[in-house]
Amino acid sequence: MAKDQLEAVLARIPYARFLGVRAELAGDEMTAILPYAERLIGNPMLPAIHGGVLGAFMEMTALIQVSISEGQARQPRPIDVSIEYLRSGRPQTTFARAEIKRVGRRIANVHVEAWQEARGAPIAFLRGHFAVTPRADAG
Repeated sequence: MAKDQLEAVLARIPYARFLGVRAELAGDEMTAILPYAERLIGNPMLPAIHGGVLGAFMEMTALIQVSISEGQARQPRPIDVSIEYLRSGRPQTTFARAEIKRVGRRIANVHVEAWQEARGAPIAFLRGHFAVTPRADAG
């Protein structure tokens, strides 16, 4: 998987461009990065990153991982997504990694973990099912 392939997948997601989402590769692991920006704050009293932004970031992480790992003809589409918010996202850079649990002919099951300072202290989890279209079935 090449860095240009990863950037091409990111470029196809307009909201990822709006949020400034980046991704880094280390071997076969992809880490998505959501740089902190004031516009991401949902609760200025805490302050905390908006839950919708965090959820969208994790969903994008899953979509990107499936796209680059499974060689998709089209961008995967979410079927159902469940998010567990464990703690408030502080005003700082947030990271996420997706693990593909299983990919069938039409469905991928993906888990995503988001964290800020330490991966061992996640701030949210996502579990989702995504409709996939393998390259051979594209038409």
